[in-house]
Amino acid sequence: MHTKSTSDGQSTDATSFTSAPDGHLTKAEYERLANLRYVLRRFARLTELEARKVNLTPQQYQLLLAIKGFPGRDWVSITELAERLQIRHNAVIGLVSRAVQRGLVSREHDPEHPDRRIVKVSLTAEAENCLRKLTAALRSERQRVRVAAAEADLG
Repeated sequence: MHTKSTSDGQSTDATSFTSAPDGHLTKAEYERLANLRYVLRRFARLTELEARKVNLTPQQYQLLLAIKGFPGRDWVSITELAERLQIRHNAVIGLVSRAVQRGLVSREHDPEHPDRRIVKVSLTAEAENCLRKLTAALRSERQRVRVAAAEADLG
């Protein structure tokens, strides 16, 4: 077995940190990559289950998270949501309309923008409450994802 020293002076199996000479992944790298994929899928599945416990569809949860987590402001445009959710513009319009009916989001035209098609989508207090419950319920799973992602760092 080949060993190498890490920056903190510990010895490790060299094949667990470097790709094979031909540039392909080693067995250990595939194992870490597969574990990351498993942990991500498990996280996605548990997120779906927890969302349903607070009467949200998984898509509604993703919508609320995209709005809450948007950098720099408390509202998001339909176009920005389409990009963040990686779905078609028309699908976002339907998702937002259903969320408005459920009292999860509000929609208003931007009075400062000359284009009336620009719509600001914001969270309601009910949506904020749902997000708090979900983030608390998923805390340990997020930690598992962080660990798996760090271990799978394939450089």
